[in-house]
Amino acid sequence: MNRGQRNKNPLNIRKSADRFDGEIVPSQDKAFKQFESYQYGYRAAFVILATYNRRGWNTIEKIVSHWAPPTENHTKRYIDFVEKASGIPKDEILHMEGDKEKYIRVVLAMSRMEIGEAYPVDAETGFSMQKRLS
Repeated sequence: MNRGQRNKNPLNIRKSADRFDGEIVPSQDKAFKQFESYQYGYRAAFVILATYNRRGWNTIEKIVSHWAPPTENHTKRYIDFVEKASGIPKDEILHMEGDKEKYIRVVLAMSRMEIGEAYPVDAETGFSMQKRLS
């Protein structure tokens, strides 16, 4: 089991002052948040992506460029991976309200990139929780 799996943090969200439903505080991990379940880990990712969307970061290219900046990652490789795994062009504009299935596909691809696994049922639940609780 890798770090993201142990933390139930499928997108490896780093520690910050932001608090999310289902977050374990304090996290026992020195750098990353921990969640009670994968559903809450995915929910937190969708809450962050909803904020990105409001800022105009609404394509795979823009999302990943902010999520995984070149100072920490091979961003182009990450973008190419998410585009291929999700089947969504990297420059297609996404809308949180109308593109639920596309956002879930993007997040599942990001999860595969981050922790090598994806949990579709948990991501679906996390998306629904984000809409209900945010």
